[in-house]
Amino acid sequence: MHVAILVAVLCAKYRRSFCYLISIMLKSLISWWRDCVYFFRLFFAGFFHCVGSVWWGTRSDHCDSEGFDMPSVSDEQRKTLLEKFKEKKRWAVKRYGKKLIYKLASFMEKQSLVETTPIIPSEQFKFLEPLQENWQVIADEAREVLKFRDAIPAFQEISRDQHRIAKGKNWRTFILFGFGKRLEKNAKMAPETTRLLETVPNLQTAWFSILAPGYHIPAHTGVTKGVLRVHLGLIIPKDYEKCRIRVGDQFRAWQEGKLFILDDTYNHEVWNETDEERVILLFDFDRPMKWSGRLANRFSIAAMKMTAFYQEPKKNMETFEDRFEAATQRAADNLEKMSDRDN
Repeated sequence: MHVAILVAVLCAKYRRSFCYLISIMLKSLISWWRDCVYFFRLFFAGFFHCVGSVWWGTRSDHCDSEGFDMPSVSDEQRKTLLEKFKEKKRWAVKRYGKKLIYKLASFMEKQSLVETTPIIPSEQFKFLEPLQENWQVIADEAREVLKFRDAIPAFQEISRDQHRIAKGKNWRTFILFGFGKRLEKNAKMAPETTRLLETVPNLQTAWFSILAPGYHIPAHTGVTKGVLRVHLGLIIPKDYEKCRIRVGDQFRAWQEGKLFILDDTYNHEVWNETDEERVILLFDFDRPMKWSGRLANRFSIAAMKMTAFYQEPKKNMETFEDRFEAATQRAADNLEKMSDRDN
């Protein structure tokens, strides 16, 4: 009886949020059903195309002996067909995924327990204070990482979807946490930074963001309203006012030891109009929201993890983590050899 009364009270109190969430989910299911139909059509078209190509390729020798001129398909051509199919599938996921993300963003905005402005005041997030207080320790660990600069991957090498905003080696990323998972080998290079980051509730991603002198990151928008992004200045050009970010209609210049919080779903871009490198600690944590917003956020993250937009960066992170460890080991071996020769 008491349980029934409690359920009735909760339903009455949260019925608007609950009904809105259900409507969003139903619309998403309808959209997904359409996507499934599209994907099945795309899959079977690609499947029969590939099977047909393989069949013609294997049959060509027999048919030639009977006087027929049938086309043969090489392994390279079959591989190209498969790659084309994967690219079409990726394009479809990106196109329809964006529509769902935009719908969820408006819902999460209504569920937010903090400001939904481009820049969010940091005073209400007391758990960030230890990071700001220990920024010099974090900066020292970043400098140790920078000793192996050539082994630090460019952003687009981790996620090829960033190719429009990251060019060459102008924007490097040394990742400590990716999609809520700690990268153990990288974390060993910055143990104190890792320890401090683990005090952040619902941490999603964290990395040292290294921007080359004179580089401009074009305007772009983030993926989800479900996280907030923190920038902590570590190694900042002396003329810091020329090294800045625009988020929506607001501008911020990085300063050493200072942090600010932003909502990266707003259009934003970055300038480093100096001849010095800029290094910050960048990390994401879940936006404080009502229960229905948190549920929608978990739902969207779980869905994203089933796509190539998660699987490919995850694989690339592991690859570059191994490469960085190998680079540090080579440097250590070289120092040991030099020490042995001196002795």
